[in-house]
Amino acid sequence: MKIALGCDHGGYELMQEVKKHLEGLGIEYADFGTYGLESCHYPVFGEAAARAVQKGECELGIVICTTGIGISITANKVHGIRCALCADTFSAEMTRRHNDANMLAMGAAVVGKGLALKIVDAFLGAQFEGGRHATRVGMIGEVEAKG
Repeated sequence: MKIALGCDHGGYELMQEVKKHLEGLGIEYADFGTYGLESCHYPVFGEAAARAVQKGECELGIVICTTGIGISITANKVHGIRCALCADTFSAEMTRRHNDANMLAMGAAVVGKGLALKIVDAFLGAQFEGGRHATRVGMIGEVEAKG
């Protein structure tokens, strides 16, 4: 499994913790930036990570900004991306199981390091259940196709 990562300056420090965590789990990742604490624009990095997932270069993605809101909105503008903003482990697990979310967004000012890493584990550890949920995910795709 390879994970696309993207963050802005507000999510940079938490993303460094996520990267260490993924390395400890032996999970490969592609880092689409940002690469420091200088003020920058989250849409650049949210889109880059989402495009890697869209193209199949990475199976899943994780994006972080201060609240997680802006970067998740950006990721969701990329066709085929289902990015869920999660601040708890239950939501992170269920969005994979029921919504087949392929990206996770978090807010660095909303979740601390310990909770963030548990959210990552819940997201990565869950699998899409299919069945009636596949029908609903298909319906989401139909809405997306309408533009």
